[in-house]
Amino acid sequence: MKNFELKYGCNPNQKPASIYMKNGSDLPITILNGRPGYINFMDALNSWQLVKELKEATGLAAAASFKHVSPAGAALGLKLSESLKKACFVEDIEGLDESPLACAYVRARGTDRLCSFGDWVALSETCDVTTAKLLAREVSDGVIAPGYEPEALEILKTKRKGGYNVVQIDENYIPETQETKDVFGITFEQGRNNFKIGNHLLENVVTANKALPEDAKRDLIVALITLKYTQSNSVCYAMNGQAIGVGAGQQSRIHCTRLAGTKADTWLLRQHPKTLALPFLETMGRPERDNVIDSYINGNEEDVCAEGIWQNYFTSRPEPLTFDEKKAWCGSFTNVSLASDAFFPFADNIKRAFASGVRFIAQPGGSIRDDLVIAECDKNGIAMAFTGMRLFHH
Repeated sequence: MKNFELKYGCNPNQKPASIYMKNGSDLPITILNGRPGYINFMDALNSWQLVKELKEATGLAAAASFKHVSPAGAALGLKLSESLKKACFVEDIEGLDESPLACAYVRARGTDRLCSFGDWVALSETCDVTTAKLLAREVSDGVIAPGYEPEALEILKTKRKGGYNVVQIDENYIPETQETKDVFGITFEQGRNNFKIGNHLLENVVTANKALPEDAKRDLIVALITLKYTQSNSVCYAMNGQAIGVGAGQQSRIHCTRLAGTKADTWLLRQHPKTLALPFLETMGRPERDNVIDSYINGNEEDVCAEGIWQNYFTSRPEPLTFDEKKAWCGSFTNVSLASDAFFPFADNIKRAFASGVRFIAQPGGSIRDDLVIAECDKNGIAMAFTGMRLFHH
């Protein structure tokens, strides 16, 4: 297929619209089901690059959940704890532990379930039946993968009344080294960002604490690769082989750090015993539960637990999750990693990150205030590496 006509571009008024190869060759994708749109393909092609790089860097299966050309979540195929299974509503799935790809997908979708509502999914491996079953019961626009097991494809074809978007990509496809983009009728050209992210970026540890355990290195690599495909400015918190909070597209670095930190805190608090024990009405679906959980964690302490309100969601009145309980729970985690796509200009970013359990940081360095940032890390025992590489993405 050399040309695929889209229904419209970013918005319905932007017609005609299509995708094609400028050199006239066949597209490296096959549409197996549905009719993906402009934004679908933007998400698909960016998310595919992310999971492809994660697999190349770690050797593990990877998955990503994308919305509006930034990841809501990205993860490696590590087994899930029982509390994380319950927090992601997958404790009933048989064979989950035997499918690294399915574990990666659950982690990626579970990073920020509110933002992943109606997402685009990327898978680094051939989609298996377990992963397809998980995809089938979530609200999602489409998926891209290098292949699909026959039964998995049939499951996906039943989603959204048969209209679910399923795209297969040639995993051996390599784009040209130069890329172009038109803005206001003017063409921009640049070399593709083919910079390889790996452990070599973590060798220049500039803090008094030089210790970067292997798990921390893995998580920093996950965070850095995630940032490579996140709209800048961006900051990513990571833990246990997955992004747990992504702050994308903010104009100031501290707002990225706060936004991503709030999302990381929410991910941690979804696994709080009180949250896991919420007595939901059986009639409530997963999206509705996600909304209520977010209100329970981030809203006023009495919002969904108040008299006259809790009956809409629960079989019995739950205890509120207090500010002190939330602070204590998030403070009990001390193995969170954080990466930034550009240098930290002020120490306030380090203070905010420390409050969410960050003890390992990777950032380019190069600020005139690097000494103040390093001093704040030393004050809190944080190990920080200067990568020397900016990762802006626009």
